[in-house]
Amino acid sequence: MVKYTVLILVCVALAVLSVPAQKPSGGKIENLANGKEVTFEAADGVKVFADLHLSPKGKEAPVILLFHQGGADVRGEYERILPSLLAGGYNVIAADLRVGGTVFEGTNRTATALAVQQTDYCAAYPDLVATLEFAEKEGFKGKKIAWGSSYSAALVFRLAAENPGKLAGVLAFSPASGGPMEECRPQLYSENVKVPLLALRPASEMQRDVSKAQFEDFRKQGHQTYVSENGVHGSSMLDAQRVEGDVSEHWKTVKAFLKRVLEQ
Repeated sequence: MVKYTVLILVCVALAVLSVPAQKPSGGKIENLANGKEVTFEAADGVKVFADLHLSPKGKEAPVILLFHQGGADVRGEYERILPSLLAGGYNVIAADLRVGGTVFEGTNRTATALAVQQTDYCAAYPDLVATLEFAEKEGFKGKKIAWGSSYSAALVFRLAAENPGKLAGVLAFSPASGGPMEECRPQLYSENVKVPLLALRPASEMQRDVSKAQFEDFRKQGHQTYVSENGVHGSSMLDAQRVEGDVSEHWKTVKAFLKRVLEQ
C-alpha cells in the first residue's frame, strides 16, 4: 500500500511540473500571436510603433485604428479587449502614441524611443494621422474606424473632422477636455464630425459639470452617447477585470454601433 501511495505522489508531482508556468498579463508581446509589430513615421519625424492584426478576411475587411489613454500603452490597455475585436473579423492597427507610460504594466514603445519624454497630449495628434495614413498606404480597403480612449478619444474628433471621407466611424471613450486638452478639446471639432460617432463615459464621470455639458453638446450635434453604470475610465470600461463587474451591456452598445457603421 505504501509503495502505491508513493507511486501516485510521484506521478502527481511530475504532472504538476509538466504544466507550463502562466505568463504574467500586462500587454506583453506574447499576446500578439496573430499580429506583428510595425513602425511608421509621423509628420514631425517621430517614429510610431504599432501592432498590425490582420483579419482572415484580408484587407477588404473593416479596420479599427486603436489608440490608448494617457500614461498607458496600447498592448496593456487593450490586452483583454482586442480578442473581441479580432473575433469580429476586424483588421486592427493598435498604435503606441508618443504620450504614454506603464500604467497597465506594459511598455509604450513610441514614448520609450524618444530622447525627451513628451507630456503634451495635443502634440500626439500627428501619431493618429500617421496611423490613418499607414492604413491607406498599406492598401486597406475596408471601412476605417477610429477608436480613442481618454486623451486619444479627444484627438479622434479632430482626426475625423480634418479627414472627411477617410473614416467611416468614431468611438470615443471618456473623451478628455479642459486643462492640458484645452487646445485640442473635442468640442473644437465635434460639430464638424460628419460620420457616426459614439461617445462613452462611466456614470462616475458624469457627476462633473464639464462632462455633462460635453455630452449635451454631442447629443445636440447628433452624436450618440452612452453612460455605463458600472464602468471605469476610458476603453477599460469594456474590460470586466478592471470594471470588476459585468460589461455585456457596454459591449452590446459598442457592437451595435459598429454594425450600424458597417451597414451605412
